[in-house]
Amino acid sequence: MNKRTLMVAAIILGACLLFFQPIFANALPEDWVAPASADSLQSPIKSNSDSWMPGEAIYKTACGVCHGVSGFGDGIAAVALNPRPADLTSKVVQDQSDGALFWKLTTGKTPMASYKDVYTDQQRWELVEYIRNLEKKD
Repeated sequence: MNKRTLMVAAIILGACLLFFQPIFANALPEDWVAPASADSLQSPIKSNSDSWMPGEAIYKTACGVCHGVSGFGDGIAAVALNPRPADLTSKVVQDQSDGALFWKLTTGKTPMASYKDVYTDQQRWELVEYIRNLEKKD
């Protein structure tokens, strides 16, 4: 690359960083804690050896790009996100109540989207079941 091309690329990169910085300004790497009331939310899904299956397709479509195929937080979009996506197989995530995970899927927090208007309550509970299964699969 010549100097001019590098300079143009640097200017474009700088402009992109300035443009997107406000979007991520409040997305500091900190604990994301659901309100205590979320712990009382109960899944309508009876857990069994197959209850995770309906959530798999939703996970692959909505979650895998950031959280990765196995849920480790290493999806292809993860490198561009601040904070980085959670490792869904981690003790920190798996120790949360089903209600807390459902609340997070419903509410979202930048850079994670809210899925309240995207997926039904049933589908979000299916995602919780799938997230629980990630720990068992790996």
